[in-house]
Amino acid sequence: MDSIITAAARALAAGDPLGALKRVALRDDAPALALRGIAMAQLGDFVRAKALLKSAARAFGPKEAVARARCVVAEAEIALVSRDLTWPQKALEAARTTLEARGDKLNAAHAKNLEIRRLLLVGRLDEAERKLDGLDPLPLPPSLMAAHELAAAGIAIRRVDTKAARAALARAKDAARAAGIRALAAEVESALLAMNTPAARLIARGEERPLLLDEVEALFTSGALVVDACRNVVREGGTVISLATRPVLFALARALGEAWPKDVPRSTLLARAFRAKHADESHRARLRVEAGRLRAELGTLAEVRATERGFALKPRHARDVVVLAPPVEEQHAAVLALLADGESWSSSALAIALGASSRTVQRALDTLAAAGKVQSFGRGPSRRWMTPPVPGFPTALLLPGPLPSD
Repeated sequence: MDSIITAAARALAAGDPLGALKRVALRDDAPALALRGIAMAQLGDFVRAKALLKSAARAFGPKEAVARARCVVAEAEIALVSRDLTWPQKALEAARTTLEARGDKLNAAHAKNLEIRRLLLVGRLDEAERKLDGLDPLPLPPSLMAAHELAAAGIAIRRVDTKAARAALARAKDAARAAGIRALAAEVESALLAMNTPAARLIARGEERPLLLDEVEALFTSGALVVDACRNVVREGGTVISLATRPVLFALARALGEAWPKDVPRSTLLARAFRAKHADESHRARLRVEAGRLRAELGTLAEVRATERGFALKPRHARDVVVLAPPVEEQHAAVLALLADGESWSSSALAIALGASSRTVQRALDTLAAAGKVQSFGRGPSRRWMTPPVPGFPTALLLPGPLPSD
């Protein structure tokens, strides 16, 4: 590798894409094409970056497997940043295997970090944690160390383990400062800001207030019976009963939790659970059936008692019943929560992250666009959606709905 390529690579590693381009902008050999692609990616021109990296991968000879693998890793990072979750993961895994076999441990670690970040985006926490545990961070340079700690913090945040999250973010901040890369430092600061942003709302005895993630964690260990509307579960201590696939039962549980210690009229429950404006005997019969099913589901934690005018929740052990709700609630809050990270998403990527059909996500985007809450650019497969971050709305804390690994 000649001195110009070496200088350009060092400029990119230091977060100076313009300095790198000054050195290789007029060169069309394979190493220069790869460096130009990475530089364009750092400048935000992902389309041009992908084209340059593909050209570089083709230009490298058959004996330059490591160089081609590095191009694949760079493409994967661009796909992740541009929220192209349809990019083939097997290609990244194959590139990582090649890099590990050829002794390029640093780029192999970078590839694994990318795999972990993608798993976090789609909510596969268990897989992400296993991959993270298998990566030794000690030999990593500061930039990769920061990325590693950001991934660790992301897992801890989603596990509602604030002590581990803050410790990981502190290490990430130190590593980002040592790396001297402003974009990396900004990413760490953004994560730290999210830790001090309300992650949920507490609804109890007719009142509500915002909660930080630390307070959410304390609530889970307080001994209270928590109707968790962020993940559609009912929990008390270490006992968690999921109602994620039983929306009617969860709607009843939430209504009873919000009214506790009072009971809830049958008409209110019918409106909340069945959206019945004019209830008849069939609705009331169905309500009795669903109340019985909820009673069976919550048997170890609470009773669902019939009262003269409706139903009431009576905890078996807990002294208090509270509802934990997302910080922002509306029809398409989950879509907004993902778009609030400030990145541009394709509808297919949103569908993958949410575990929903593309048609469902597209209808939600059309509704939000009509309300002026999101905007799109591009056409066809290249169309992307984004929204400015909503003040007070965390991007990666308690997303509405259950996570697949819960």
